Amino acid sequence: MEFLLLGVFTGLSLILALGAQNIFVIEQGLKRQYIFTVCLICSISDLILIFLGIFLFEYFNDFFSKEIELIFNILLFFFLIYFITTKIRTNYSDVSFEIKTEKNKLKNIIFKTLAFTYLNPHVYSDTVFFLGNLSKNFEITDKYYFGIGASILSFMFFFTLGYLSKFMSSYLRSVKVWKMINYFIITFMSFIALYVLTEIFNFY
Repeated sequence: MEFLLLGVFTGLSLILALGAQNIFVIEQGLKRQYIFTVCLICSISDLILIFLGIFLFEYFNDFFSKEIELIFNILLFFFLIYFITTKIRTNYSDVSFEIKTEKNKLKNIIFKTLAFTYLNPHVYSDTVFFLGNLSKNFEITDKYYFGIGASILSFMFFFTLGYLSKFMSSYLRSVKVWKMINYFIITFMSFIALYVLTEIFNFY
């Protein structure tokens, strides 16, 4: 049981950092668009990466070289630039807080969720490397408990974040307020993009 709790609290300490993925989940909650889908993708992705780190840590430690990390950083940087550009070009007169059901919209949301998850090298460092390294000397049963605890925390966190944001959206129906939220998202994502760009240049 202590390893289950260790997994929960370790996962909590890592996931609370306000990163690009969390901001995207909050945004979808505020818009009330495909919250369940976004939270489910993020949660299942964390579960997969957590257990990959726990059981395949030695393999990934050798495989995930600095060059591969550089590729992920470059891909993430260009994706962030694309995302920021779309935010800057937002037509606020068309802002809607109702759920949209067009199939192409759902595809776009799934793509963005997967991109924010799997193009982010910090997701791998937190789940695969940190949790995998921490649990590498555990007994096999304790590894299971540790992984389950960290995964449960991920599910609880993402769904709480998404649906709490949805609840808050009832008080944020003003276009003026949404402009301020969008400006914050643009600013925050820009800082992340600059940080990723710094990581790219540091490689050289």
